[in-house]
Amino acid sequence: MDYVQQRKKSWKVLPEVYFGEEFQDNIVLKFGNPRTAVFAHLDTIGFTCRYHNQLVPVGGPDVQDGNILVGEDALGPIECTAHIVEDQLIHGFPRGIQPGTNLSYKQNIRVDDEYIQAAYLDNRLGVFNALEICEDLEDGLVVFSTYEEHGGGSVPFLAKFIYEKWGVRQALISDITWVTEGVKHHEGVAISLRDQFIPRKTYINKIVALAAESGVPYQLEVEGAGGSDGREIQMSPYPIDWCFVGAPEDNVHTPDEKVSLLDLEAMINLYKYLMQHL
Repeated sequence: MDYVQQRKKSWKVLPEVYFGEEFQDNIVLKFGNPRTAVFAHLDTIGFTCRYHNQLVPVGGPDVQDGNILVGEDALGPIECTAHIVEDQLIHGFPRGIQPGTNLSYKQNIRVDDEYIQAAYLDNRLGVFNALEICEDLEDGLVVFSTYEEHGGGSVPFLAKFIYEKWGVRQALISDITWVTEGVKHHEGVAISLRDQFIPRKTYINKIVALAAESGVPYQLEVEGAGGSDGREIQMSPYPIDWCFVGAPEDNVHTPDEKVSLLDLEAMINLYKYLMQHL
């Protein structure tokens, strides 16, 4: 929110900002006469301290023994290692941590000529993409959602808000997907044709046709598992089409997530094209 307030006056169109208690921790930015909404989730995977030295996952972290975790409780800052003992996840901090304290991977950002590697690129890069779109967006919505990594919950009321207020019926999901045998680094942004959920074919066809027209490098993804904010849009009572469009990463939900800078650039460029032409 601080970034939006600092930057919005330099954007091509000054947005209306919807934020506050009635939106919980979500943010909606409205530019011009919106036709399409970009959804980017702000939350991440992580860990909640239970009792003694036990940890409970938030979402699905792929934690390895020895991963460094950080956080803070009422007694001060925390830096500790995660350990897996007899299939139980624990921390090695020398004192007890207050129950309910959240911990996350210690950040270590590495950038070279080809890749960015860090914790929480899912969904820091999805949020970065959404903010880049804001720079010259004339007509559209940018929606920053929450709870995506652990079951959802915010998108239903956000979908209700954008449909009932502006009649928006098209959505793009700005998130990060997986490198697989069919989706590779340096081959462009991935357009997901389906995951566990299947978006409407006519809308997906429109996205793929515009991508081909744009000249931006892209690749097509087909999966039978996984999900995103698109799942909650599809399950909502509102006739909103959706498509997941995002750069692929290696080392998913670890401290070492890795994304090609070429694919990230393609993601930003394709989103800008789609927001103009959808």
